Amino acid sequence: MATNPRYANGHRRRELRARVLAEETHCAICHAPVDTSLKTPDPRSAEVDEIIPVSRGGDPLARENTRLTHRRCNRARSNHPDSRQATTQPPRQCVTTRRWT
Repeated sequence: MATNPRYANGHRRRELRARVLAEETHCAICHAPVDTSLKTPDPRSAEVDEIIPVSRGGDPLARENTRLTHRRCNRARSNHPDSRQATTQPPRQCVTTRRWT
């Protein structure tokens, strides 16, 4: 059974997380400010997200592959690339043919 590469070197991951939290202040997905004092169960808490997910071959310990996000934004994105969100079609408007007078 393969181990999760994020936890293979916990010290380096903790250092990377501290660096991301020190360098960035806004969520890379929704662009709203991130309150770093909030703890993990809170959906607005800070998380370090991999731009290229580990499940798709991304390096969890590379600074250029990590960014600051809200927990809820990171969970909503899951392991899909950001471009997937941009290519989603907008919802269609409901048009009725019946005229109410």
